[in-house]
Amino acid sequence: MTETSQDLLVDVSEEVVDIPQASELLYGLYDKPPVFEAIFVAFQHVLAAFVGIITPPLIIASSLGLDAENTSYIISMSLFASGLCTFIQCKKIGPVGSGLLSLQGTSFAFLGPIIGVGTYALQGGRTPQEALALIFGVCFFGSAIEIILSRFLHLMSKIITPVVSGTVVMIIGLGLIKTGIVSLAGGVAAQKNGTFGSPQNLMLGGLVLLIVVILTTSRNRYLRMGAIAIGLIVGYIISAFLGILDFSALSKLPIITPPIPFRYGLSFDFTAFLPFILLYVLTAIETVGDLTATSAVSGEPVSGSLYMRRIKGGVLGDGVNSAIAAILNTFPNTTFSQNNGVIQMTGVGSRYVGFYVAGIFALLGLLPVVGGIFQAIPQPVLGGATTVMFGSIAVAGLNIVSSVKLDRRAMIIVAVSLAMGLGVVYSPEIFNDKPAIIKNLFGSSISMGGLTAILLSWLLPNHSAAEELEEAEPKTQS
Repeated sequence: MTETSQDLLVDVSEEVVDIPQASELLYGLYDKPPVFEAIFVAFQHVLAAFVGIITPPLIIASSLGLDAENTSYIISMSLFASGLCTFIQCKKIGPVGSGLLSLQGTSFAFLGPIIGVGTYALQGGRTPQEALALIFGVCFFGSAIEIILSRFLHLMSKIITPVVSGTVVMIIGLGLIKTGIVSLAGGVAAQKNGTFGSPQNLMLGGLVLLIVVILTTSRNRYLRMGAIAIGLIVGYIISAFLGILDFSALSKLPIITPPIPFRYGLSFDFTAFLPFILLYVLTAIETVGDLTATSAVSGEPVSGSLYMRRIKGGVLGDGVNSAIAAILNTFPNTTFSQNNGVIQMTGVGSRYVGFYVAGIFALLGLLPVVGGIFQAIPQPVLGGATTVMFGSIAVAGLNIVSSVKLDRRAMIIVAVSLAMGLGVVYSPEIFNDKPAIIKNLFGSSISMGGLTAILLSWLLPNHSAAEELEEAEPKTQS
């Protein structure tokens, strides 16, 4: 899946989950592969992460009704920011960064709340550019939460258990499926021009979805890894034959896009900020899992003082990088878990490969034609691929929850949290007449479901195994 995965199982305060260690590494963390080999491996990391990086800005830009120029710019900055942030994470600058071969990319977890904040701003009479200023403002100030939490990681597992984190991951995936289906049927533009759900849109989106499913179940690991990218390429080519690709904006794009910090400005609204508090906490937990898995597949320790320093540095890097991303006019960054599979496949865990990955992403980000080409992807093609991705996020959350014993208490937490979180997705109008602070805090599926899970985990009595067994045994008659 994307950045969200079963890696959330890690308990950083005591023992770490048993993750198989890498046994046949060709290049370890501090080894320097030859330039050609390093570039070859770097491109595999780029291919594994590329779609995950550009998809959130594509969806957000479409939802906010941004024009081609601004959409292309934000996609370019997402790639550039990923390059810069990956370098920081791999290099480890002072206390910032893990020093592992860990890639940074745009986080899917923030997708729903960001669209919610943008919609809230547009409905309040703001322009799309002003909506972006508000989004980048809450993302920038929210990153301080993760920066602070990086210093207290040893306490986090006592607050957010696998049942809680897994439930929230499920809600993230299930809540995003609606976004994927809307794109598959044609997107917001199709809803306005009357072509929403047209046979052409459904057939094109369905074909891409089918291709992704077939390739994902293939025995060929290269086809599995490239399933989403291949599905998008095939859909893109078919769209060209159907004459629905629009490249008119490409001629208006500059040759190079220089990063312009705070191009859209920064603004802040506390009521819009509330859902992001929980998200940054969950992102910190997720990063712990991703970095633990990276340590394991790189043949590095997954316990002890060195491990904990790397984890704290990585989460600190996650927070700093999210602030940098907001400054560069793009969305929060986080570690990507799918690249751990590339390390296993290639046998290369050298952090120096990350420098080449960073350079490739930064170069792609400086070339606006890259963003322009991907901005032209028709919504049904994008929806066909992302629907599978969002479903995979939900399944990953299910895996996290099912990894622990589901007693009555755990089942109540999962059931009520899912009901409350998805309930506001199905019936968002229940908060229409409520104050803005209530609407923003409880109107998001992630904040509503996440808060419910945390409160139930804190308030419900946690009976020990011995007490459960005692209750199950029939009382003997005297």
